[in-house]
Amino acid sequence: MDVKGMAAVVVGGASGLGAATARALAREGAKVSVLDFNIEAARAVAAEIGGFAVQCNVTSAESAELAIAAARDAHGPARVLINTAGIATAAKIVGKQGPMPLDDFRKGIEVNLVGSFNTMRLAAADMATLEPTMDGERGVIINTASIAGYEGQVGQASYAASKAGLIGLTIQAARELAPNGIRVCTIAPGLFETPMMAGLPENVRASLAVSVPFPSRLGRAEEYAKQAMNIVESVYLNGETIRVDAALRMAAR
Repeated sequence: MDVKGMAAVVVGGASGLGAATARALAREGAKVSVLDFNIEAARAVAAEIGGFAVQCNVTSAESAELAIAAARDAHGPARVLINTAGIATAAKIVGKQGPMPLDDFRKGIEVNLVGSFNTMRLAAADMATLEPTMDGERGVIINTASIAGYEGQVGQASYAASKAGLIGLTIQAARELAPNGIRVCTIAPGLFETPMMAGLPENVRASLAVSVPFPSRLGRAEEYAKQAMNIVESVYLNGETIRVDAALRMAAR
């Protein structure tokens, strides 16, 4: 899909992978709506790229409905949806204090998996009303999983389960939305420079970087954005989860 003049929504677009992708879409001429819980940061990115900022709590049906509607009013129904909002919670199933609190597990599922589905269902409904392009395409949806969805580490029960859920949803959603000309793909990043990673001590970050086969460094948000743009532009890419991890396979710990 050529995004020039097209409406695009980036959820979690106020920072990290989402902000880089919002910038990439804007550079190619898309009309970008930046949705994020952090409205001030969303406004900063939107001002930078000439986009539109909307506050959105992805775990709330009402909040997501209002946010997608606001984006639609600003730019028209989106042909591109990028879901990057997520959290990483760490807790053992059974730790020193006993079993993991159920709400701690549920929170990761709600934000990462349910939140992505929440905006996907709304954007897909809008996409289905659009006229198809020359390729018969009406829209493309990209979710963000993680290699933890394949190789979850100790202490990642909620995170790994939520990301595995997105991986499993990919082919199902692609098949279901195919008659509408809507593609669905997922990116599963490895260790990337993100706000979550930035909070770690430098020696820990260096240790993680060394564990990556090649190139032995953390991924850059712009590299995620390049992969997202490749999916958007490549009509024959559909129903696929693409690992972007420099050949990293996570160890148990």
